[in-house]
Amino acid sequence: MSVKVRLTRTGANRDLSFRVVAADTRFPRDGRFIENLGWYDPAMPGVNYGLKLDRIAYWQGVGAIVSPVVKSLLKRQKRTEEGKPEHTHQKISKGRKAKLAKAAKAAAG
Repeated sequence: MSVKVRLTRTGANRDLSFRVVAADTRFPRDGRFIENLGWYDPAMPGVNYGLKLDRIAYWQGVGAIVSPVVKSLLKRQKRTEEGKPEHTHQKISKGRKAKLAKAAKAAAG
C-alpha cells in the first residue's frame, strides 16, 4: 500500500477549502482517506492553514510521499515557528477586501 499526504477538496463552488489527509494512492482525490492531518483555506487572509506536524512526521517516517502543495505548507509552518515573516503577497479581490474591511469595522466597534 502506497500512502500519500495530499489535499482533498471540500467547500462549495467558488468557496474552496481543503483538508490535508493521508490517503492510499489508489483512492480518488476526494474519496476515502486514512487520517485527517489538517486544513487549508486559500481564500482566508493571514494564516490560512492548520497542520498536525507530529502526525505528518509520522507518515513521512513510514514512507508516505508528500505532495508539492503540502510541502509548501510545511515550509510556511516552519518559517512561522522560526519567527520569520510569512510570504504575504496574496491577491485579494476588491469585493473580498470590502467584506474584510466591513467585518473589521464591525468588530472594532
